[in-house]
Amino acid sequence: MSTTAPRPAVVTDFSLVTGLSRTKKPLQRRMSAMAGMYADQKAAERLAEEDVLVYEFFDMGVPQSSGEVAYGTSITYPGKVGDEYFMTKGHFHSVLDTAEIYYCLRGQGLMMMENPEGDVQWQEFTPGQGVYVPGRYAHRSINTSLDEPLITFFAFPGHAGHDYGTIESKGFRKIVVERDGVPAVVDNPKWAQ
Repeated sequence: MSTTAPRPAVVTDFSLVTGLSRTKKPLQRRMSAMAGMYADQKAAERLAEEDVLVYEFFDMGVPQSSGEVAYGTSITYPGKVGDEYFMTKGHFHSVLDTAEIYYCLRGQGLMMMENPEGDVQWQEFTPGQGVYVPGRYAHRSINTSLDEPLITFFAFPGHAGHDYGTIESKGFRKIVVERDGVPAVVDNPKWAQ
């Protein structure tokens, strides 16, 4: 017989159309917190003055411990900084070997991934498609639509944690820009070794 106290189930709401929750407050990332992440610094500074909303996400409040599953929704809005598409900051997990899954509910874009050893991968997001991000890979969502938000559902181990600092200081090796009207993956001119 188990002596562990029962734990309540967690019930959350979010719209399959907008990704928004009626009961949870989103965490928002505006351009003022993202300006240094883009290659075109002058364009980023202009948008930072307006403090444009780049993305928001909902953490559903699951305990941050081993054996739990954290989950939520992420909404990356359409827009560009110069020719570079709006994106999330991106992060490694603090527990580096933990993975994450993203499921695209709406929109189109890319999941950019890279590991500390320098392997870079990217996968396309389209509605109904899941992207599995392996452990050891930093990851960021990029919205390649100019008129529709990229909305994803995500889940990862509760104890994984987030390391945003490495990406803030080094960036990703690749960025996604518009070239001749279509998304293109190119070397990041600001990437620091």
